Amino acid sequence: MPVSVTLPALGESVTEGTVTRWLKQVGETVQADEPLLEVSTDKVDTEIPAPATGVLLQITVGEDETVEVGAELAVIGSEGEQPEAGDAGQPQAQEPAESQPEPAAPAPEPEPVQEAPQATPEPEPVPANASANGSGEGTSVTLPALGESVTEGTVTRWLKQVGDSVEADEPLLEVSTDKVDTEIPSPSAGTLVQITVGEDETVEVGAELGIIASGAAATARHAAPAPSEPAKEQAQQPAAPAPTPQPAAQPAPPAQPAPPAQPAPPAQPAPPAQPAQPAAPTPQPAAQPAADGAPQYVTPLVRKLAADNNVDLSAVTGTGVGGRIRKQDVLDAAKAREEAERAAAQPAAPAPTAAPAVQATAPAAPSPLRGTTEKLSRARRVIAQRVHQSLQDTAQLTTVVEVDVTAIAQIRDRVKRSFQQREGVKLSFLPFFAKAALEALKEHPKLNATLDIEKGEVTYHGSEHLTIAVDTERGLMVPVIHDASDLSVTGLAKRITDLAERTRTNKITPNEISGGTFTLTNTGSRGALFDTPIFFEPQVAILGTGSVVKRAVVVDTPLGETIAIRHMVYLALSYDHRLIDGADAARFLGAVKSRLEDGSVAAEFTG
Repeated sequence: MPVSVTLPALGESVTEGTVTRWLKQVGETVQADEPLLEVSTDKVDTEIPAPATGVLLQITVGEDETVEVGAELAVIGSEGEQPEAGDAGQPQAQEPAESQPEPAAPAPEPEPVQEAPQATPEPEPVPANASANGSGEGTSVTLPALGESVTEGTVTRWLKQVGDSVEADEPLLEVSTDKVDTEIPSPSAGTLVQITVGEDETVEVGAELGIIASGAAATARHAAPAPSEPAKEQAQQPAAPAPTPQPAAQPAPPAQPAPPAQPAPPAQPAPPAQPAQPAAPTPQPAAQPAADGAPQYVTPLVRKLAADNNVDLSAVTGTGVGGRIRKQDVLDAAKAREEAERAAAQPAAPAPTAAPAVQATAPAAPSPLRGTTEKLSRARRVIAQRVHQSLQDTAQLTTVVEVDVTAIAQIRDRVKRSFQQREGVKLSFLPFFAKAALEALKEHPKLNATLDIEKGEVTYHGSEHLTIAVDTERGLMVPVIHDASDLSVTGLAKRITDLAERTRTNKITPNEISGGTFTLTNTGSRGALFDTPIFFEPQVAILGTGSVVKRAVVVDTPLGETIAIRHMVYLALSYDHRLIDGADAARFLGAVKSRLEDGSVAAEFTG
């Protein structure tokens, strides 16, 4: 019995998704839970698994098409079942388009093809206009809808040039929007006869980007560019007949002095090299994928990142699905190259021992972004809008306390080596802070609540779903540890490390970035003492942890006051003053502080 593959709910407030790539084609066998296609939303890029084992009978939604949650994407039949002719979907619909160029422009008849340009050698606009009018001689390439609320896109790079042959669904150009950077595939097979929108130009959804023609229209339009340089061709005419290596550069001269060129049979067979003429430009576009090292699908973002960092993608081993190259792979390759160059340069100054550490950081290379202007990414715009909206709609206030975490530091120093060997992750201070905050939230539910002013209601959550702020190349991302209060410090350490790593490598799942009720952000990871973090609605509070530093402080001992070296940290709590008073915030921070200072959150390591 056929099984329908539908677009699942991919996160909170996500209503639609765009199919970016099909990993399986019609007629192929799939296994249950095997990745079937890739889908992009405004929150996450993810893979959709097959719901059952069988044969992919039909693809309902093609690549770069956007559909709503619940829409049918494909149909899977039982094993051994063959797709019907009418159910092949796009793959079969493309076969007639691929077979049209052969009867329309047969290779063994070059002479009639030459006569057509001779009859009309100069009216170059005719085939272009005919294609633009959609008279059946050309297919218009338009900017599709690339996500919810996307109204325009910018052409970042053309992967094909005028005169190049293209196949159906072959990447034609790259487009950037405020939600996604993607490739636009060719709607049909043929020849790119016109580029309507140039690189770095912005147009609205539905605008024509270029024209693809096949058969006689493509041949006529392909031959037309030669007369566009009459001076250059005429200057080459006297020298052109003599040398034989230039027959491929002589499609235009036979058009002008046609009578002298026709009597010489050896010279006329040379124009059949015109079919080889598409092969002459093809090395240029073909060299782009070769230069990018993209035998497999590589996203425009990864390709641009590789170009900015001078990374050869052909030498990069992908860690994604099916060996796909991800952003982190490019960054790791760039970092490895820089370390190799730095190591090669270090022997040049072997004199001092302590100096190399200082000299290594001194020659700071300027950022390539200096003096440039670029469009905001979709993630950056969403963050900006949410931060601004949260500050407008809530009354945010921040309270800071100083905590002596010497007891935690001593326990951590004692067990961190064995912990890493046993659990495979490093033991930082963050899971201790998380555990203390989660325990305090049970006593102070106001900070683990949702406020609805319009209804006049406040909802106190029955579980603590901890949101962790993660710094990534795309900006701030916020994965969620659901039911985090049920975990120990060890469990929190492993979950935080796992979520942070998969978030940075874009392997996070949609349900892992939604549903948080309280946020923890480690503002001290880069050495900051404290910050005034901003929470996002519907949450009402966020806890920021500063850098743990050693400092001389006054402490009380049985013998009186003394000065001692202690491990100190600032905890900053931002909260919604519409629901939480300053006293409530102080009581919560006091509960967190007492658990950290007496070391009770580390009870699992004291046995």
